[in-house]
Amino acid sequence: MTALLADPVSEVVIAAQTLLERRTGAPVTLLDPVDLGGSGRTIVLRVRCAENPYLLARTLVIKQVRELSAGSHARSAAVYAPGSPVEAPENGDLVDTAFLREAVSYQFANALARDSRPGPELIAYDLEARLLVLADLGDATPIASLLVRSDESTVTNSLMAMAQAMGRMHAATVGREEDFTALLRRAGVEKYHSSIAEQVGATMPKVPGLLERELGVEVTPELANRVGHAVRLFDGGRYRAFSPSDLCPENIIVNGEGVQFLDYEWGGFRDATLDLSYALTSYPGCLCDIELTPERSAAMIEAWRAEVIGMWPQLADDQLLASGLLEAQLMWVWLSTYWFLPDDHARIAAAREHHLSVPRSTALLVRWRALEASAVRTGEPEVADHARSVADALERHWG
Repeated sequence: MTALLADPVSEVVIAAQTLLERRTGAPVTLLDPVDLGGSGRTIVLRVRCAENPYLLARTLVIKQVRELSAGSHARSAAVYAPGSPVEAPENGDLVDTAFLREAVSYQFANALARDSRPGPELIAYDLEARLLVLADLGDATPIASLLVRSDESTVTNSLMAMAQAMGRMHAATVGREEDFTALLRRAGVEKYHSSIAEQVGATMPKVPGLLERELGVEVTPELANRVGHAVRLFDGGRYRAFSPSDLCPENIIVNGEGVQFLDYEWGGFRDATLDLSYALTSYPGCLCDIELTPERSAAMIEAWRAEVIGMWPQLADDQLLASGLLEAQLMWVWLSTYWFLPDDHARIAAAREHHLSVPRSTALLVRWRALEASAVRTGEPEVADHARSVADALERHWG
């Protein structure tokens, strides 16, 4: 983190002061901005409230979305966009939509009970200025650093705590999709409601050709249909709940209140098994590797299930849950392979780096071997054979 004094930081601070003065009806003075490491299209600052109405905390976090640049969109494209970064629209539609969706997600989360809120409280916002003022979560530890530097029991406990926090968020938001949709509509973003599903859906039909062309692996129609069913979990599914969606380890922190999720630009409702399977796939939007032994994965699943089973009692059926998670895991592994198998240097460069980052050859191989192991445990030989074939081909491909 770096202390900052010059523009455009001062512009963001002044805008936040003005916004807070309108909200509180009292003078507000914000000092000592510290850069918290926003992306190329955002400025994220921690500021101190020197002149402070009684309802404001001593420190706050300000986030303002600035103009969209080509480099900025590469970051978003690495997460969900079906094509390479150069296929992105050149206008501001994506960045405006991302900000509005994030603002709506924070508004929605504010209505939750404090112990179910997935991240920081929203203090104030200005949709026109693309400005958010958030509660400061204080000194927090990125979960990635806990997962790479700790002993085995601490790693397992951290992953279980993350899964538990995820399940608590899911349980608290079941049945509230209409509330979220109403907020989206009020902000004017209802037409982007299914953008993630559309992008992922456009990508999946391309994967069989990619696997055959790059690795010589054929995909059966039955397996392709299974993946297509998993894609429908974005817009459908039996276990719908709110998700921040961008669940990379750099967006997950641990502080005195437990695990917190950050960055809601893709926030929305989808089948909750997509979130848990995303973690069980070692975060396929990143090039990272977490040692997920069968015992550790099982512990994560049980921690999540304990929080949601009251809302979805059918998940007490081990086979039902395992089969659903496997289907979602298969889809995530396909998507990660589509992103990172080709020699697309722009996309690879856009992938986030953190303590868990590994070469793409390692990340993809680990994900396919993990999928194979999950399929064997779940009793699904077709998925296991497919995963084994791809993993063997990857070993030959990268020697």
